[in-house]
Amino acid sequence: MPMTKRGDRNPVSASRRYGCPVTVRVRLFAMLRERAGSDVLELELPDGASVADALATPTVATLTGDLHCVLAVNRVYAPPEQLLAAGDELALIPPVSGGAGLPAPHVAVTAAPLALDALAARVRDPRAGAVVVFEGVTREVDELHYEAYAEMAVEAMRAIAQAAIERHGLCAAAAEHRVGVVPLSEPSVIVAASAPHRGAAFAGAREMIDAIKATAPIWKLEVEGDERRWVDGTPPVGPPQA
Repeated sequence: MPMTKRGDRNPVSASRRYGCPVTVRVRLFAMLRERAGSDVLELELPDGASVADALATPTVATLTGDLHCVLAVNRVYAPPEQLLAAGDELALIPPVSGGAGLPAPHVAVTAAPLALDALAARVRDPRAGAVVVFEGVTREVDELHYEAYAEMAVEAMRAIAQAAIERHGLCAAAAEHRVGVVPLSEPSVIVAASAPHRGAAFAGAREMIDAIKATAPIWKLEVEGDERRWVDGTPPVGPPQA
């Protein structure tokens, strides 16, 4: 029987060095419990298995199916790289009811003209007593040309909108930015926020437009007659955290 060296802090470290498989019990809840016909399942995992390894086992993958599930280890949500040990308390967590029916905020980067009413409609909600919409338009020059790293800009805008929802208790938030040529007086960016009260809706919309201008990888070229000038900017910062 292998001996644990004096000074080993991890009681399972010796078994891992010798490649012993680990059998863990995983608690099941709600629809997963019904699918399995049991509130617990046992998994035999290889030495040094991680949370990602457990989620990828055929038993778990078949059980979860189309559900996006996470694993809790010792009653804490665990990252995919966390290693598992004998004696850990595991639980397979399906989507929780409090988060159901809450789609990601609508955001878009598009060459098409923006429509204020259509974006406002995306944030209307029976819980909302206020809807605030901000529209940034081309001014003082013939036209603006916008260029964007579109894929990254969409991700940044979505993070910004989600942070505003969580920070201000918004019912919904949405944002769109136009790229290409935007003529005089036409909108280049629109943000919308809805909330039970106007203060939160105003604050959420203001936070979104300020953060989009500061963090989204979008650049602006001013065109006035034959003159063209890239608008000076500032080094980008990360999107706000919820």
